[in-house]
Amino acid sequence: MAAPHSTLSTPGTRKLAAACRADIPALTRRLISAIFTDNPEWTDYTSVPRADLRDGCRGYLTRILDLLGGDGGNPERDEVAASIGRRRAEQGVPLEAMLRTFRLGGGIVWEALLDQASDVGPQVIREAGTAMWAVIDGLSSALVTAYRNTELEQVRRDERRRHALIEDLLAGRAHDATFAARAARELNLPTQGAYLVVAARGAGRPLHAGTETALAALGIRSVWHDRVDTTIGLVSVEHRDAHAVLQHLRPHVRGRAGASPAVPGLAQVDSAHTLALIALQTMPSDTTGVASLDERYPEALLVRSPDLTDLLLTHTLGPILELPAREREVLLDTLAAWLAENCSAANAAPRLHCHRNTVINRLQRISALLGRPLEGQRSYVELSLALSALGLG
Repeated sequence: MAAPHSTLSTPGTRKLAAACRADIPALTRRLISAIFTDNPEWTDYTSVPRADLRDGCRGYLTRILDLLGGDGGNPERDEVAASIGRRRAEQGVPLEAMLRTFRLGGGIVWEALLDQASDVGPQVIREAGTAMWAVIDGLSSALVTAYRNTELEQVRRDERRRHALIEDLLAGRAHDATFAARAARELNLPTQGAYLVVAARGAGRPLHAGTETALAALGIRSVWHDRVDTTIGLVSVEHRDAHAVLQHLRPHVRGRAGASPAVPGLAQVDSAHTLALIALQTMPSDTTGVASLDERYPEALLVRSPDLTDLLLTHTLGPILELPAREREVLLDTLAAWLAENCSAANAAPRLHCHRNTVINRLQRISALLGRPLEGQRSYVELSLALSALGLG
């Protein structure tokens, strides 16, 4: 809290402050000179017009003398200091430069007060010194609060704009070449070259914090956008192989993610977004990792046609699915191992930890239950798709 009115403004302090008011133009010139000559490496006012800087310095010095002269305001909530903080934050002036300017200004006012103190006693000087630095501390606090609040609002505003641009890209606005070029520029993405779209879900955050920065360190540009239940990423492939880019992404995925095939440019990210969501659907909810649609087309066909998938399961594996759980799992595991081993009972047996004849007997049992032979290209396709559908849950 700022010091009370009686402490900030004693009669002696008010008298000294009043004597300095006529010197405000000279004090302003001294402060501007000090800004650019005292430790110039700390100076970063290149984005501030000179007249604006002069007005800010004059307003700040005037406000110090107002408070010392009995204004009675609370320096920590001072609107003049807060206004300077907001404007300089918008102009991109570093906060350290602003605090240094406030200290320089305080020192200049203090020297001016001492110049007027030739006929006052040490008690008045002590009171003025106490009030002076309480005012500087309070005004600096008001500056910092306003500056940081403005920075935070800028970040929020920039984030909202960033999200809006990504949503527009996903909605297909990049078919307009002018919009695509502007979005690429503002998102720091290339206007030319291939893109992957990634859709991720999971409990909590589906990606590790800092994924975008980590990929950028590898030269891979990307942007990520959080929706209600999904995080969407636009990942630039540029001159790389899409598979290699996904390999760099995999360690950063905490939940499950689906990746589209590479598309030629930003104009196609809307369709790539649809394909990424399909790839995500091919992953069971209890798994983690990245599923590339290029590697999961059969599963993608199944999730796109759930009614046909149900019919396929009933038609292909219906009698087995009606068995008691233990027998059902044994027969399904046997069928899956046999298909995975190119329909070789001898090769499937070690995977199932049983004898080759046991595998053959189980396959005969499956064939009898289904009422059809297991061999033949059509049977292999249908059985493989049906087992994939079961894996999707």
